Amino acid sequence: MNTVRVSTSKEYNIHIGKGILSDIGEMLKNEFGVCTVAVITDDIVDSLYSNTVISSLEKSGFRTLKYVFPHGEESKTINTYASILSFLAENEVTRSDILLSLGGGVVGDTGGFAAATYSRGIKSVQVPTTLLAAVDSSVGGKTAVNLPSGKNLAGAFYQPDMVICDYSVIDTLPEEFFADGCAEVIKYGIIGDYVFFEFLRNNDIKENLKYVITRCVEMKRDIVNIDEKDNGIRAILNFGHTIGHAIEKCSNYTVSHGRAIAIGMVIASKSAYKKGYCDTNISEEIKEVLIKNSLPISCDFTAEELFGVALSDKKRNGDIIKLIIPEKTGKCVCKNIHASELLSFIKAGLG
Repeated sequence: MNTVRVSTSKEYNIHIGKGILSDIGEMLKNEFGVCTVAVITDDIVDSLYSNTVISSLEKSGFRTLKYVFPHGEESKTINTYASILSFLAENEVTRSDILLSLGGGVVGDTGGFAAATYSRGIKSVQVPTTLLAAVDSSVGGKTAVNLPSGKNLAGAFYQPDMVICDYSVIDTLPEEFFADGCAEVIKYGIIGDYVFFEFLRNNDIKENLKYVITRCVEMKRDIVNIDEKDNGIRAILNFGHTIGHAIEKCSNYTVSHGRAIAIGMVIASKSAYKKGYCDTNISEEIKEVLIKNSLPISCDFTAEELFGVALSDKKRNGDIIKLIIPEKTGKCVCKNIHASELLSFIKAGLG
């Protein structure tokens, strides 16, 4: 088992191992002692893994509760969040107890936000069951739900108290869900590690899960340790996300997050070169690795459609939008542009 230590305002460990789902009870008992654990999950993950987790917790002496909501981005709402808070209150969960988010990014984001705000904050344990959640959303403390006008517009920075990643669970994901996570994995190579990007070009992600997850988590750890509240360098983690989030919203979330980010990275890299923001066009090598991992490289939405949605992105600051520009493979920088320039930027990337 690999363990990555995060040192932010709250220090915690990320445990990455094979077959450790059944050890959750002892891992939590050794770290926190015995208390109540509220397991938050969705209906698909519930049918697959809840019994293993709850059995392990109860064997270790924990009182367990379970809240299940329908899977999918459509459930990442204020209503689901409020229902979780009511569930915790009705079951007399206290500040000494634990909220355990068992699932992918939607579960982790929603459960984490509930943990951040219930009783002004209770212990939060993230147990990602998708590759995307393992390398991205379970680490770093960003929690949120969507509003009708856009993704992740209501949320809080709230670091987990522990992350437990059993990559044997991830290895059994359906191909389309695994591919979603590959988009975020590839992003890490583009933004900060050329050697890792070349490894992804030449090797199979699924055959190297322990290394791939650990490397991505280490990179995110290093960034978050420096910029926990997303005021500086952490913005590079959003490469492809401004346009990607717009693609998700325009599709009414029928285009998944990973696929949208894949397309967003291609558009952003192509446009950055055509607009003269960088000297190297790396869009072709990005496309190569995306296609290798069964990810899309284009969409059918117009620049005008994407622009209209992107203006509501939370990364906008007044009339300024922060874009992440790849100067070369393995190095990205932040560039502030006026909101009025965004339409031409998107058009350049689609052309």
